Amino acid sequence: MAKKKVFVSFDYENDKHYKYLLEAWDANPDFDFYFSDLSSKEIQSWDIPTIKAALTRKINQATYTLVIVGRYANSLHKDYKEIGYRNWLNFEIAKSKENRNKLVAVKIDRSYTSPDELIGSGASWAMSFTRDSILKALEEA
Repeated sequence: MAKKKVFVSFDYENDKHYKYLLEAWDANPDFDFYFSDLSSKEIQSWDIPTIKAALTRKINQATYTLVIVGRYANSLHKDYKEIGYRNWLNFEIAKSKENRNKLVAVKIDRSYTSPDELIGSGASWAMSFTRDSILKALEEA
């Protein structure tokens, strides 16, 4: 099975362990989960234009964007004016739509508020963070 080129959009401060779990699934040869993670590794800058450029580059290399929707996925970031969106997830989703990436949203909990940019985006949804639901959403995207 060919690996999908996936950019993983997530709240680094609160949800990075979910991204690491995706990487572990992919690395496990006994687990039927394949993706090529094109997320930016932790960007070593606080400069908003530098961060935007690094994220945009990675998003443009992907054909899918998998959005991990955690508790704070639509919270207002302190630098929202410079980012141009409520937060980094919304920025990444908007750039993914511009690049025509297929969107997949994974809700950690059904009660969590989705990022504004996901609403009406035609995203494929996984309503729980399980291997089967994520694989199904990726296939349906």
